[in-house]
Amino acid sequence: MSNGFAAAAEKTRPRGSLTDPVRYPSGSAPGVLSKRAFLLILLTLLVPGSAQLVAGNRRLGRIALRVTLSVWTLLIVALVVLAASRPTLINVITNPITSLLLVVVLTALALGWAALFLNTLRLIRPVLLETGMRAAVVLTLVLAMLLSSGSLGYAAYLLNVGRTAIGTIFANGPAMEPSEGRYNFLMMGGDAGADRTGRRPDSLSVISVDAKTGQSAIISIPRNLQNARFSDDSPMWKIYPDGYDCGDECLINAINTEVTDKYKNLYPGVEDPGAQATLEAVSGTLGIKVQAYVLVDMDGFAKLIDAMGGIKIKAGGWVPISGETIDEANGIHGMPLGWIPAGDNTLDGYHALWYGRSREFVDDYARIARQQCVQQAMLKQLDPATLLSKFEDIVKAGTKVVDSNISASQLGSFVDLAMKSKGQPVSRLTIGPPDFDASFSTVPDFDRIHQAVDKLLGPAPAAGASGDSFRQPAAAPGPLSAAGPRPAAVPGTRPGTQPSPSPSSSDFTPVTTTPEGEPITEQILNDFKRNGDEQSIRNLVATNGQCAPL
Repeated sequence: MSNGFAAAAEKTRPRGSLTDPVRYPSGSAPGVLSKRAFLLILLTLLVPGSAQLVAGNRRLGRIALRVTLSVWTLLIVALVVLAASRPTLINVITNPITSLLLVVVLTALALGWAALFLNTLRLIRPVLLETGMRAAVVLTLVLAMLLSSGSLGYAAYLLNVGRTAIGTIFANGPAMEPSEGRYNFLMMGGDAGADRTGRRPDSLSVISVDAKTGQSAIISIPRNLQNARFSDDSPMWKIYPDGYDCGDECLINAINTEVTDKYKNLYPGVEDPGAQATLEAVSGTLGIKVQAYVLVDMDGFAKLIDAMGGIKIKAGGWVPISGETIDEANGIHGMPLGWIPAGDNTLDGYHALWYGRSREFVDDYARIARQQCVQQAMLKQLDPATLLSKFEDIVKAGTKVVDSNISASQLGSFVDLAMKSKGQPVSRLTIGPPDFDASFSTVPDFDRIHQAVDKLLGPAPAAGASGDSFRQPAAAPGPLSAAGPRPAAVPGTRPGTQPSPSPSSSDFTPVTTTPEGEPITEQILNDFKRNGDEQSIRNLVATNGQCAPL
């Protein structure tokens, strides 16, 4: 009876199909079966569903092919959008809803592709293969499955990691508009330890980026700046209309704690009133509208640099890793725990943190210059290759950002700007040496600060381009570039030093020897420290504020 059914089935097959070794492998030579096995694996890898169409369940193959063609179509659309509007594509990927949908789709595709490979293994029928070829075929199929569905699964995992980090770090508020053609971001670094009420930023700098060209500038504000001016739309302006002036304790980095302790009721609905008030003080002090802030704790800073694989800088002088503080009032420490040498260095997170925070034997402005250099080195070296190869570690380290009011909806635009900025010269200005006198931060002249900022950032665009009134257009040269002329010094600043472009590796020679020509070593510096001869150390490390990213 069964033989009768089999005979009938054979008659229904198209002529020639019985000799088709791809669909009917029974009876084929061992060599043909091996070639068939590798062909089916290749088809499943390159065109998922095609192996089933030619050798298995054609209905399953047609469904899989439709999915494959749909995915290819979406990829082509994504490439077109990338070419036409890169920020739009990035915004779609970083949007919390669409990113969740992408995670689900990628996971489903990974599982579906894996299921097709398992079905392909069934079609191969390893029992028909020679014993020696079975392991090779199975191994090839597993590798192809890991390459394809495994990659999709890992992509879904990384996208979910990034999605979680974006939700943790960035705000859900509305997108910001450029102010006079620029985005201005306040970067604050400080200790957010449990023993502190409010976060006291130990470093303050504004990264200003041209909204069209990506040309950027860094403006550093010393943490001990007195009489900081709040912007006229700040709630704190009513309390300090003449500036934050209540004696030596009223330094700009104390605003965060004071507002957190006393005036947070002035900022209803604001997640971090202290950071917002500090942003408003920086806006009023510089005479520009700073739209967003990012506050990073020191631990997060070090972890981010480690995740990047370190940063490369050229140091102008030796920098101490300071030991225990002995006399805080006079800044006296015990024996250094180590030294960062002058010359070319690759710094891990720990050493980069100390390179940016150390101020022993030098003034605070040398530290500010080094902080600017570390920021530039991070921006320069966080290229797409580094981001892709170390994505998970970088994203996880990025969640150490303590606070930010940057809207997640605008990440696409800012990533695009960051890509435009790469390779362009970065202009720099410090509200202190070398651009202003050392005493300037104690009794600042805000008209001179605004004039210096205007010259750094260039003339304002045409009227009506922005809705804020923080800065009046000034007749000033265009933005400083490596090839452009240096503008005249602002009255009250050191001639020829303001504003200065970031130094290239040929702008200075690291000080690696003593005046007598002897190489500077840790032992020489530590011997001076043991003997109480700190002045000799100061003389040897006086150039450690010089730095350039490599």
